[in-house]
Amino acid sequence: MSEYIEQVKEILRPELGKYGLKILPRGKNAFSLVRGSSIVMTVRDTPEQVEVSYKGKKYNYDKWYTKPEHLAAMILNVLEVQEKQV
Repeated sequence: MSEYIEQVKEILRPELGKYGLKILPRGKNAFSLVRGSSIVMTVRDTPEQVEVSYKGKKYNYDKWYTKPEHLAAMILNVLEVQEKQV
């Protein structure tokens, strides 16, 4: 597992329970956030970028500018907004 992905997972792990989500590893450089058997979001580390797949769309973030704590905060913000809409 890449160090970047590990750092993101460590930040997210304590917060995911309140959204009913779990981390599912997807190879050595990716993971999905799952609720039951549904994939909510997938995060994949590529050499220069991090790709987030959410609701059928892919978003790319430059790892130089988007540190693990910034990506984790963005993911938690998306989950928070999603919970309010449900």
